[in-house]
Amino acid sequence: MEIRQETREFWERAGAAKTFTHPLDPELLDAYLPRDVPVLDYGCGYGRLTAELVAAGYADVRGVDVSRALVERGRREHPGVRIEHWAGLPLPFEDGSFGAALLFAVLTCVPGSGEQREIVAELGRVVRPGGVLYVSDMPLQRDRWDVARYEAYADRFGTYGVFGTPDGGVFRHHEPDRLRGLVRAHGFTVEAERTDPVPTLDGRTAERLQLIGRRRG
Repeated sequence: MEIRQETREFWERAGAAKTFTHPLDPELLDAYLPRDVPVLDYGCGYGRLTAELVAAGYADVRGVDVSRALVERGRREHPGVRIEHWAGLPLPFEDGSFGAALLFAVLTCVPGSGEQREIVAELGRVVRPGGVLYVSDMPLQRDRWDVARYEAYADRFGTYGVFGTPDGGVFRHHEPDRLRGLVRAHGFTVEAERTDPVPTLDGRTAERLQLIGRRRG
């Protein structure tokens, strides 16, 4: 099954109406993301966090998403916030254009391993040496309900942790070491990490993993 096409169609249709819930962590922002550096919010959706960063005093923030429908929604909901549609990679930015990049609940929405590597590698290109990659995503959950759906979809998608939802979405939860490895393999040193419970798109609560990567150079 071609996960890529199925995922893209979902975020142009049913996914474009969803209310995102994955929150910023003010303590990590204050500790690792200076407010005077250019920030990229990759996979910004309708710009919810992009707008929050602007409101928090970040002077130069830009959001990018592959979904045209989500970007159009974001421009309606957050006029004046820079949100751009860009369907693929590479991104239209020079090497080292940003002092920080956010990757918030994006890898869970891009279940293909190759696509995930391409995304993190591209962020490694556009974040300058000494800059920060702030990742927040969903590790494998241990409760019975999640384990049951991982097992139910494992044969269909070929990867444990990838699962479908009734409205046509395809998502992925990850081994924590895989998330750390993605960050490290593409030019970043993990300087900090934190886990905490967060609300999910389907109204439940799940554990997330936050990673702060420092761009080597």
